[in-house]
Amino acid sequence: MKTKSFILTLFVFLPAFYADAQTIKKWKYAELEQYINQSKTPVVINFWATFCKPCVEEIPYFQKAIKKYESKKVKLLLVSLDFPEYYPEKIEAFAKKNGFTAEIVWIDEEDPGQFCPKIDKNWSGVMPATLFINKKRNYKSFHAQQLTEQELTAELENLTK
Repeated sequence: MKTKSFILTLFVFLPAFYADAQTIKKWKYAELEQYINQSKTPVVINFWATFCKPCVEEIPYFQKAIKKYESKKVKLLLVSLDFPEYYPEKIEAFAKKNGFTAEIVWIDEEDPGQFCPKIDKNWSGVMPATLFINKKRNYKSFHAQQLTEQELTAELENLTK
């Protein structure tokens, strides 16, 4: 009887425990490029890592700011540049612990020197970095630095004009 009660308890509480966890997808650069090219709405792509303090500091206000632009259908994609041994468990746990709700993908590329210049020709891979794209307006802006809330708001205004 105790075994049945234990199993029943697992079925009741286990789904609630995992409900907030999101699955981190593994992408190659080509998949990120496809995401960008097929986007029909303004997109903010933030390149970050769990070990990057400035990255972790700015993500909460990115998520908050993006919510203010929901009516303009702005999407936020968090692209993890964490080490392979962090994928997926450490990234998922970190995202859950920090309340990250935006979609997260992990870039599975061994040589950042190959894909970083494809994002922006001057990008060396420094983090955080953020790419703002609005294909309808042919708008693209890239920042290889931590953005303040004011800088982010100004960039979102430009993105959605």
